[in-house]
Amino acid sequence: MSFPASLPASRIPSPMEAPALRWGILGTGWIASQFIRSVKAHTRQIIAAVGSRNAQTAAAFAQTHEIAGAHGSYEALVNDAAIDVIYVATPHNFHHEHVLLALNAGKHVLVEKPMALNKAQADEMVALARSKGLFFAEALWTFFLPKFDVIEQIIQAGVLGDIRSVYTEYGEYLPTDHRLFDPRLAGGPLLDLGTYPVAMIARLMGAPAQVVGLGQADPSGVNGQLAVVMTDAAGNLATMGTSPYGFTPTNAAIVGSKATIRFISEFNLPGPFELRSRDGDVVLRYEEPCGRHFDGLYYEAAEVARCIAAGKTETPCRPLNGSLDTMAALDAIRRAVGIDFAAAGLKE
Repeated sequence: MSFPASLPASRIPSPMEAPALRWGILGTGWIASQFIRSVKAHTRQIIAAVGSRNAQTAAAFAQTHEIAGAHGSYEALVNDAAIDVIYVATPHNFHHEHVLLALNAGKHVLVEKPMALNKAQADEMVALARSKGLFFAEALWTFFLPKFDVIEQIIQAGVLGDIRSVYTEYGEYLPTDHRLFDPRLAGGPLLDLGTYPVAMIARLMGAPAQVVGLGQADPSGVNGQLAVVMTDAAGNLATMGTSPYGFTPTNAAIVGSKATIRFISEFNLPGPFELRSRDGDVVLRYEEPCGRHFDGLYYEAAEVARCIAAGKTETPCRPLNGSLDTMAALDAIRRAVGIDFAAAGLKE
């Protein structure tokens, strides 16, 4: 295919037009609050109830976010007959347990990223959802954004040609009392910040054929930072680094045999990117205001509602096999740099 004269338009429908479903929020942390704020502001979705491990926490969270229902246990939430879909927003070492709880109660599920601690857990979760005919997806919200629909169209049209290399990283300052520094919560940046670059690499190149890398331990007992190089079966390369010690550009480039995509701002957030011809002489720019969680989380909620209303059990924005490829890549990275969650007493 020759280099295009213009970029395709996003095909993402208006989130306000998505059918309104009744959501149950499993967990009361920071990301749950961000999700609720974004969804309430930009969609017609109904945040109907919240569940916590105790009634006082659930009631306080419900009051703060003006939610009608509050359950003092996760079991009570998933068994609430008025709920259509559960958003699992607990720390990632609890995702396996809580997704299985919701699926076994017959509820559709959107689970925060990463889907699980490892691919074995993810395989079990996906198999259960498929056996029950329930909708299930990982809330890797980046891939639900309009700009990634444009990128997907560019790739599917063959504009990039063969993807030869992917360069990406994500660093952000997080204080030492953040959960990321807690070994008991499968801490370290990989399953938090690192999920974004790893997911993009896996989306473009599949699960890696080989991973080499280095990691640095943090005094807290978790991995502090790491950098890896991955290859696919054809030997094409991807690089990824992640760190909680300071803010980095969080940028990325996707280099194809015919063209290159370069992100202008953080690749995983709303914002612009450029499509450049192989020689760099022709540049097309996708324009979009830079944003953060409030400006984008609602797209995943709207897509989940559209899929469930249409009887679909997964979304093309984040196919389950793509999530499994990401988990395989995360497992391979942990092996390469020596991250062992079992050493912290976590069940692997």
